Amino acid sequence: MGRTVDYTPLLAAPPEAEVREFRRRARALGLPGTLLAPGTLVQVVVVLPLALIGGSIFFGAAATAILGRVDSALPAFVGALLVGAVAVVGIGAIIVLMGRRKWVRWAQLNRFALVNGLEFSPHSAAPSYPGSIFKIGSSRASIEHFRSADGRFLDFGNYQYTTGSGKNRRVQRWGFLALHLDRRLPHMVLDSRANNGLFGASNLPTTFDRSQRLRLEGDFDRHFTLYCPARYETDALYVFTPDLMALLIDEAAPFDVEIIDDWLFVYHPGGFESGSPAVYQRLLRIADTVGAKTLDQTERYRDERVADALAVNLVAPAGQRLRRGLPLPAIIGLVAVALVWILGIVPDLLGSLFSLRP
Repeated sequence: MGRTVDYTPLLAAPPEAEVREFRRRARALGLPGTLLAPGTLVQVVVVLPLALIGGSIFFGAAATAILGRVDSALPAFVGALLVGAVAVVGIGAIIVLMGRRKWVRWAQLNRFALVNGLEFSPHSAAPSYPGSIFKIGSSRASIEHFRSADGRFLDFGNYQYTTGSGKNRRVQRWGFLALHLDRRLPHMVLDSRANNGLFGASNLPTTFDRSQRLRLEGDFDRHFTLYCPARYETDALYVFTPDLMALLIDEAAPFDVEIIDDWLFVYHPGGFESGSPAVYQRLLRIADTVGAKTLDQTERYRDERVADALAVNLVAPAGQRLRRGLPLPAIIGLVAVALVWILGIVPDLLGSLFSLRP
């Protein structure tokens, strides 16, 4: 899976003509996420004039109170409208400039994709991956990501989804890499210790039953917590050989790694910096080292629990998914409730005992 990558398209902005052409083609193709992107024609022609009218009236009403008290050659409200119009035009100009910056970045990322045999997409709704982060929330979408144009399927970039509603509504963002494998494997998760939260709580949105933890040799456990299904410990050791563990420590220690079905996923909370040569170089190096070694190590894997395991590419139901567990905050909450209950009862018990003394 070794590859030569040209990062020079990421080092300079593309020519204006190339940006216009990318924007024209994106709109013509109806690429998701581009039709209503900042700076597009629909916003300039429709949204901006409406904002100008509404904003002028708003600023005008607000400013009339001020200008109405000042001697002026112009009627107060006309002057207020002019102030509002100037303010809204300024805001509109900022929006258009911000939109142009986004189109420049997208054209730049598209050029990087073209010269390296990749396909760039600004937005892809609801990817159907089986990984843990892809089955949560609403408004799921891959953002500014790259897919392989041919050969083995590879996808990397950012992913986001929405949780909660009203004041509790939150957009969760992750960086991800998805690599398609040849063999279906038991569900296994490497929870990186480097990105855990308070008290070592996992940052992953899914919590797994801690009875499924498997300790490995050397200092691997200082970098990752490995989860594998019960009675699949030998299978996990078959996959995570010492040389693969060494590659994971060297190349992927800051990231969470998940193997599920015939996919290898790498996750990073908060997302990746789009357009960063260093980030893309790191991700492609993970694909070419950790990914290649995983493929090599698992090409002969068979789940012996499945009938005719030599002929079929399947994992028995018991190994297909890890059991879920309670997240640490929930455990702390339950302990707190229990303590409050105990502390409330103990004084009553002591009082009862003392009252029974002669």
